[in-house]
Amino acid sequence: MTTTSADRGVGGPEELADRVVLVTGAARGQGRAIAERLAAAGARVVAGDVLDTVAELADAWPGRIHAGSLDVTDPHAWEDLVGQGVERFGGLDSLVNNAGVLRRVRLDDETATSFEAIWRVNTLGPFLGVQACLPYLRASGAGTVVNTLSTAATTAWSGHGAYVSSKWGLRGLTKVMALELAEHSIRVNAIVPGPILTPMVVRPDDLNAANRLARTPLGRAGLPADIAELALFLVSDRSTFITGAEFVIDGGQTAGVTVREGT
Repeated sequence: MTTTSADRGVGGPEELADRVVLVTGAARGQGRAIAERLAAAGARVVAGDVLDTVAELADAWPGRIHAGSLDVTDPHAWEDLVGQGVERFGGLDSLVNNAGVLRRVRLDDETATSFEAIWRVNTLGPFLGVQACLPYLRASGAGTVVNTLSTAATTAWSGHGAYVSSKWGLRGLTKVMALELAEHSIRVNAIVPGPILTPMVVRPDDLNAANRLARTPLGRAGLPADIAELALFLVSDRSTFITGAEFVIDGGQTAGVTVREGT
């Protein structure tokens, strides 16, 4: 395919031409939106998830997306999927650590096993991912890593001890990654989502979730597509002087309190 400067420009269909990106938690929600947005921008995408439905992405994007099984807590699973992606597409330029799990339980009802399980996915998983991808990110010469945090990583939520602490841990790990990997021209940044309408956040038994999450200064909840646009920016050449940064995307929810006349 012949590309023009317009194609490679902001939002162009070939903005990420020649780039290979691995996206975790890609079967649904934010991860699926990110994988499809990057593919639409010209990237070849390695999509990983523990859910079998991740295969739908490869069917929908033949030749552009390779889908495979990935338990982010398993180093061997990382090795297998990264190897598949490199064999299929010839290298790896970016890693988007999107996979995550949410658990709501008070501390006095929490168990050590369940607490650790949240940490293993949300904090250990991105660490293992960077280790598995690092040789290829170095070889890229302009590698990027995007870690998905949460506004829970900037404050605290009662009833979410494991989740909040895991995201705070990943926040610190992101900074360390940015410092250590800069010498290899690898940029590491974090997306900090607020209320996003995803299956993880909006449970079928929570009938008021969508209305509750829409209580932001902008008057709506976020969409997976909103997160995907930010991920595209952070893996693209539009952000080449940005590393170690945190990008809050929450409709203004954490900016402060909106005081309206008469209230």
